Amino acid sequence: MNTAPTTTETAVPVELDLDARLALAGALMDERLAHANIAFEVDTVHIPAADPIPAVVAPPIVTPGPAPCPYSTPLATTLHRARIRLENGGWCTGQLRDEQGAACLIGAIRAEADSRGQADDVCTLLLEAIRRDFTDAETIPSWNDAQRGPRPALLYLDRAAALANARGL
Repeated sequence: MNTAPTTTETAVPVELDLDARLALAGALMDERLAHANIAFEVDTVHIPAADPIPAVVAPPIVTPGPAPCPYSTPLATTLHRARIRLENGGWCTGQLRDEQGAACLIGAIRAEADSRGQADDVCTLLLEAIRRDFTDAETIPSWNDAQRGPRPALLYLDRAAALANARGL
């Protein structure tokens, strides 16, 4: 008996990269959606007033408003408003305000204080809060100019506001 020689060829599995797998999955989903659309049309053909599937409309973009002030005392409220001013308008060093509207600590406090006397009281309280951790801080402007970014200034405005609120100032 003559038998032909058999050759066993093993198929090497092809490894697909991520883009190829995503393309295959996308094609499969497109096919499923097409079948679902046809099934929907077949199922609703006998309904005289069948509404088409409504278009999905994205909800309007809502930008959150400023958070309400958590403090009830005047100095704490001024410190909180100065913090918001620095967050929104920017922080700077070496001057009260720059051309872009950014302010240093003193500039933000003066802009938010109701009077010069209130600004002085707020600055005194802020310097006290700063000196609790930085005993060598001589003035607010010198401490402000020594910082590398706005985070410490915002942190100490928060600490001073909490201190003012605890004292009822």
